[in-house]
Amino acid sequence: MKTKLYILIAVFFMSTGVNAQIDRSQQPKPGPAPKISLEEPQEFELKNGLKIMVVENHKLPRVSFNLAFDRDPVVEGSKAGVTSLLGSMLGNGTTNISKDEFNEEIDFLGARLNFGFGGGSASSITKYSNRMLELLADAAMNPLLTEEEFQKEKEKLIEGIKSSAKSVDAIAGRVGGALAYGKQHPYGEFISEETANEVTLEDINAYYEKYFNPNNTYLVIIGDVKTKAIMKLVKKHFKKWDKADSMTTVIVEPNENPKTLEINFIDMPNAVQSNISLSSNVSLKMSDPDYHAVLIANKILGGGFNSYLNMNLREEHGYTYGARSSVGTDKYVSRFSAGAAVRNAVTDSAVVETVKEIKRIKAEPVAADALSNAKAKYVGDFVLALESPSTIAQYAISTKVNELPEDFYTTYLQKINAVTIEDVQRVANKYFSAENARIIIVGKGSEVIENLEKTGIPINYFDTFANPVEKPEFSKPIPAGVTAATVVDGYITAIGGLEAVKAVTSVMVSADVTIEGMPFKPTAVIKTMSPNMTSMEMSIEGMGTVMKQKYNGSEGYTEQQGMKMPMSETKLAEKTEEKGLFPETYLDATTLTLVSLTAVEGVDAYKVKVKEDSFRYYDAASGLLVRTEKTEEAQGQKVTSVEDLSDYRNVNGVLFPFGRKITAGPQVIGMSASNITTNEGVSADDFN
Repeated sequence: MKTKLYILIAVFFMSTGVNAQIDRSQQPKPGPAPKISLEEPQEFELKNGLKIMVVENHKLPRVSFNLAFDRDPVVEGSKAGVTSLLGSMLGNGTTNISKDEFNEEIDFLGARLNFGFGGGSASSITKYSNRMLELLADAAMNPLLTEEEFQKEKEKLIEGIKSSAKSVDAIAGRVGGALAYGKQHPYGEFISEETANEVTLEDINAYYEKYFNPNNTYLVIIGDVKTKAIMKLVKKHFKKWDKADSMTTVIVEPNENPKTLEINFIDMPNAVQSNISLSSNVSLKMSDPDYHAVLIANKILGGGFNSYLNMNLREEHGYTYGARSSVGTDKYVSRFSAGAAVRNAVTDSAVVETVKEIKRIKAEPVAADALSNAKAKYVGDFVLALESPSTIAQYAISTKVNELPEDFYTTYLQKINAVTIEDVQRVANKYFSAENARIIIVGKGSEVIENLEKTGIPINYFDTFANPVEKPEFSKPIPAGVTAATVVDGYITAIGGLEAVKAVTSVMVSADVTIEGMPFKPTAVIKTMSPNMTSMEMSIEGMGTVMKQKYNGSEGYTEQQGMKMPMSETKLAEKTEEKGLFPETYLDATTLTLVSLTAVEGVDAYKVKVKEDSFRYYDAASGLLVRTEKTEEAQGQKVTSVEDLSDYRNVNGVLFPFGRKITAGPQVIGMSASNITTNEGVSADDFN
């Protein structure tokens, strides 16, 4: 107890003493950059061309291995996907060890081994490091490339392509690269279902033979090893790796930046947000004298929370959860980009503000404190990263691959701290273009194009595979006689008629739930009872019930992980407005507005406005409800949630959607009903 008291007293006097000596009205000056001391690797080269770098570090009983290929970019052409498939098959067994035995041994050793087309890595405690080096060599030299594994990986790749077909972010990444570099450039080509289907196991083997060889390949070993001993093992395991003939790749020139600022628009009718990326090609290598100044300039523009872009688009205007910029470095070509994912309604405003901030950093000297804070962040991140052996390995490889001076990383922080206000403005004008750039926007054209046209920036249209197209027809003429009232009545008729619908007093749905990015698969039981009682219970196998939400007609709550939270007043008021199990039976037709005839998932649908920021979409042919859309405020941000309904089936004379997909910001939740029953299995007690 006395010890704790002494510590508190000491801390008190230290703090008062410091306060007495520091003028808090003055911004503290940054201290000198920490002195960086990186152990210089010992370098060797085998007769087959494999280059080895060894760094002894005996602080911890661990060893890491990093194998990296220094190749020209690979052009895959009509077989785009072959390198992805090859990479996914590597590191899963060898011709000497089956896949299961290989993975089981790594798990047993408590080790880690990863492989891809760009290289491989492994790590383990010192005791097992010799065996891990042997397994790494075996995986690199004798991969298990079987027809069975190839077909499995190919199916997974194609399934991933299909599932991302409606992903705004996936489309933005694909089209962005294709428009910036060109589809024939290795950085612009992309994998499609067609190109993936072209790939055969023979292609996999041919690419392995051509590109997996020790030529221009680096093996970096860091950790608790003795150099002489580890080199003997490297020679033993890698000496039979055959050297290949030298080869060069002919790479086409990338697309030129546009002559003036332009918008490249890709229409995604299902988009609830617009993905905006202002992009221009740049030529910047790590060895360039401007490199460190560009890092700092980008940090101030859009490389952190307090950046120009984020403080404007997120903090000041609330357009987005985060706005960012980046500048790539590459031997051949790279890109400057700036942007964010924003609400449809503010797409045009976000474009204007993004351009404004880029012009600002080019026209105005940055503030001294902004420069100081950017430097401090880089210093902190750099020093922290040095704790990881993989960072040291990457620095060693980067020095060779990028032809950097030997002292590049030891003097890194000195060069960061040497960047001046004038340097920031100079490199911003050289590398950050808001004049000769593409603003690539993937979004819902029917909601954003009209306002984008008002910006005065020329707009070119492309499909989701970067092919130029004519301006889409965002809204079709509404047929004579069709009103909001006839659309709603048509829906009631389509699902079974008013009499059948009114006969439904309760509904119970059992569903499988998928949450994008989550490894577990919950199940849900959803119950509703007339007029407006609701219950939802979600469970996970082995964990039981993980979430409940109940409303009994007058009060409600949400319970998660044992914590019960009453429903907000806003939510209770919303529930009170509900007068039945089917909203169309109680909506006042005089308050509804038929907005347009638009497209939902490629199908014509009537868009009906229920109230401000709340819409319902009905299939123009079948009359069925296919989408609902609502925008609400949460934590100071407006969030749009979209629910897509599909797979309608007859349940006791009424059609119900067995498929649902809810998209709210970046989160996507799918629900597939396994069973739906009406007028049974539900009681008032279920809602308490």
